[in-house]
Amino acid sequence: MILVTGISGALGGLVHRGLSTLDDLTVAAGSRSGDDITTRRIDFDDPATLSAGLRDVDVLVLISAGYAEDDVVLARHGAVIDAASAAGVRHVIYTGLAGSGDLTTIALPHRWTEKRLAAAPFDATVLRNGLYAEVPVGLAVAGAASTAESGVFAAAFGTGRISVVAREDLAEVAVRVAAESERDLAAGRPSRHAGKVYELEGVTAIGGPDIAEILSESLRRPVRYVPISLGETRDMLQGSGLEPYQITHTLSLFANLGAGLLEASSTDLLELLPSAPRDVRALITDAVRAGGFQSASVNASR
Repeated sequence: MILVTGISGALGGLVHRGLSTLDDLTVAAGSRSGDDITTRRIDFDDPATLSAGLRDVDVLVLISAGYAEDDVVLARHGAVIDAASAAGVRHVIYTGLAGSGDLTTIALPHRWTEKRLAAAPFDATVLRNGLYAEVPVGLAVAGAASTAESGVFAAAFGTGRISVVAREDLAEVAVRVAAESERDLAAGRPSRHAGKVYELEGVTAIGGPDIAEILSESLRRPVRYVPISLGETRDMLQGSGLEPYQITHTLSLFANLGAGLLEASSTDLLELLPSAPRDVRALITDAVRAGGFQSASVNASR
């Protein structure tokens, strides 16, 4: 049996749905809000739920339990690894962070978790996921309204570019690795993915001028990119509703981006995807147009 954690989240939900379409596999869903009827209760903050939740599981797809301070994330991941060891889970597939993010503040819990997995009694595969395309998509959509008025896209990209990947592509890789691992175990052989660390960096790098160009095409008006400082960005983030640790992580990403450290040089993504990666530029364009900014701009020009 395969169990996918965090199925109420975007990535976990995609992975679970993808695996559930495969008729030859038994797939269970795990969530902290699970009812233990249709969805197993897997609450990383309540280790008592983990023993029962991991019963009869051969392959565990462990979706990173981020969205908290580092010490909380470490405790969550450590509890799951301990419970998986005690429950006799045979293979754990962990969704972590790509190597290009090594110097960001979000890297610490991922690298710590990788070390814990390497020392565990079960086999493990680490999917080092690239940064989601939602980063430039979100910036483009958030700035579209003001950009439509001013013709300026302002962000703390500096002159750097960030390699990003569609979440759906990462889910497809996780589905393949989990399915093949379960089939290998059922056939009485170790998983072909055991002990592997896959770098799933995006094949497309996006910078400030690229987003400005996309906005220009979508809004039907000239748009130029204007870099802003990290200090200005911090001021903008204050009072935005983000938790303090989220502001820290966001500024760290921008700092690394501006320093030119978030552009990937290699990736295993193409070898593991069943088809070509999704077009990141198209994702940004579609998101902007879905907000109605294109039609508003066109109507204004008539």
